[in-house]
Amino acid sequence: MKLKYNYILLTLLMALYVATGNAQKKPAQKPAAKKTTAKPAAKTPVKAAPTIVKKTTEAKSLGDAAAKTAPRDTSKKGGNAAATNPAANNNNGGSLSEEIVVTTAYKPVLADAVKLRRNPELEDKVPFKAPLTYTTIDKRLTRDEEIKQLDAMKMPAEKDSVLLPNYVKLGLGSLKTTYGEAYITNGRDEALQAGLYLKHFAQAGTLYKQNQSKNEVGIFGKSIGAVNSLSGRIDYSNNSNYFYGYDINNVPPAKLNVDKQHFNTLSAEGELTKNYKDVENDFTYAVKFKGYMFSNAFSAKENNIVVSGFLNQTVKQFYAGVSASMDVATQKDVAYSLSNNLLRVNPYIKFQGTNYKIDAGISIVDEFGFSSRFFIFPAAKAELQVIPKYVRLFVEAKGDVNHSSIRDFAMLNPFIGQNIPIKNSVDQLDIAAGLKGTLAPGLSFKGTIFRNSIKDMPLIVSNFNFANGDNRFAVIYDNGRARVSGFTGELDYRAGDDVNIFGRAEFKDYQMASEALPWNLPKFKLTAGTNIHINDKVNISGSLLFRGNAHDSLVQNGVYTTINSFIDLSGGIDYKVTKNISIFGRVNNILNTTNQTWLYYPDYGFNIFGGASYSF
Repeated sequence: MKLKYNYILLTLLMALYVATGNAQKKPAQKPAAKKTTAKPAAKTPVKAAPTIVKKTTEAKSLGDAAAKTAPRDTSKKGGNAAATNPAANNNNGGSLSEEIVVTTAYKPVLADAVKLRRNPELEDKVPFKAPLTYTTIDKRLTRDEEIKQLDAMKMPAEKDSVLLPNYVKLGLGSLKTTYGEAYITNGRDEALQAGLYLKHFAQAGTLYKQNQSKNEVGIFGKSIGAVNSLSGRIDYSNNSNYFYGYDINNVPPAKLNVDKQHFNTLSAEGELTKNYKDVENDFTYAVKFKGYMFSNAFSAKENNIVVSGFLNQTVKQFYAGVSASMDVATQKDVAYSLSNNLLRVNPYIKFQGTNYKIDAGISIVDEFGFSSRFFIFPAAKAELQVIPKYVRLFVEAKGDVNHSSIRDFAMLNPFIGQNIPIKNSVDQLDIAAGLKGTLAPGLSFKGTIFRNSIKDMPLIVSNFNFANGDNRFAVIYDNGRARVSGFTGELDYRAGDDVNIFGRAEFKDYQMASEALPWNLPKFKLTAGTNIHINDKVNISGSLLFRGNAHDSLVQNGVYTTINSFIDLSGGIDYKVTKNISIFGRVNNILNTTNQTWLYYPDYGFNIFGGASYSF
């Protein structure tokens, strides 16, 4: 038994001897990725040869050199049984000897700090957070996926732009000017509108008996029904003046008939029309009646009645219809009493499309009374859109008989005399062509060239005989066919609702039939104006008139008398003090020029007047 234990002990000693000898051999090189952990040696360590680390020339410091040097195993490998047999380390109680050699001190290198270039916010700003409140909707969830009809939204209450339909205006001026105006209506009513108006204006110039007065009064009404509308008015006007004209550059005549002249006109009109409806193939119609009774301070009288109307049938883009009128007049003076009547019939057909519009027809005129004649004139016009939404080209050809009227002559020249000859002139053929449209937003234009052929054109000429004290005008006719050619141009600029500038220029060239010159008819005329809305309280207006030279038939020093051109510039301002009260001012003939519309009858010089108005 004892021999058995001895044999076992001897075997263990031999095994230990063999293992110790193998451990003293140099072990195989380990991969660089694994690093041996340094442990304290149990026995006296054997000094290992120091590892020399070469200094790298590219490194800038010792720390960089240490970082760039490849890692090396600095432990003593002799007798390291754990390297080849890990189990041995566990069985022998950690008798393996290791030594760590430090080549240099570790010196860490830090990069430069990144500076934050931002100042701190010193103000204490706490954002406001509104308290949230939630209200649950008491509505049952439905699964109806069909589209439902939307309920109509109620329109907001309309704010009236004109709340006060009635007003009274009064004013005074420098030339003994008196001014008055009143306008009274029944207010806003979609079915019935009625009212009355009164106007008065009077001035007295610096010349002897350079006085004038204009007065008007009228009533009006309009009833709008479901199908038709009926409107009517009655007016009365009275204009008066004196015959104050003479050559102020010479000695006043010894005798001058400065009689007072006045013109009274009582007029009325009524109209029945079918209301417009946007329906296909609509049938429309209208009937109109108007007339007047005219008289002056002497013996001239004129009564006139005109009945007119039209019928029109629409068929898609076609319009077919006929218009007609009966113009009946009686004219009296000391030297004559006659009737002067015209019957007009105008059948037509119209074509209208997106880019064009054509009116084709004829005008049939029958003249009867003191003269009996029959005429057929063309009545056609066409429009073509050459630049969509901007420019349209138009042409027109027409003719007509012009009713000679005592009242029209008197309104044109209030210094006209008695026994005005009556003779209807004839527009044999009027041809016109031009362009109209919009150049820019708010800027519209119209330019027309024309050529008219007129037979028996009326002309107003002086009929002075200062030896008898007569300083009045008469009417003559250019016997034959005269030609009038020219150009008219119009511009209208609207910069919104605040600024409106408009103007019209007219140039005419006359080729007379029997007269030497177109008496008292200027070849060039320019009218312009502006309305400026400064704010809700201030409005400014202005007007400009330029009239070119004209000639009268009066011969002085072997030549016809020339009426020089002139410029008339006027302006006004309105200021709204309150909702009901406004004040206004007007300045006329600002340049204070000696204007003569008619020979020896200068207009009023510089004058100013103003006043106030009350609305209710």
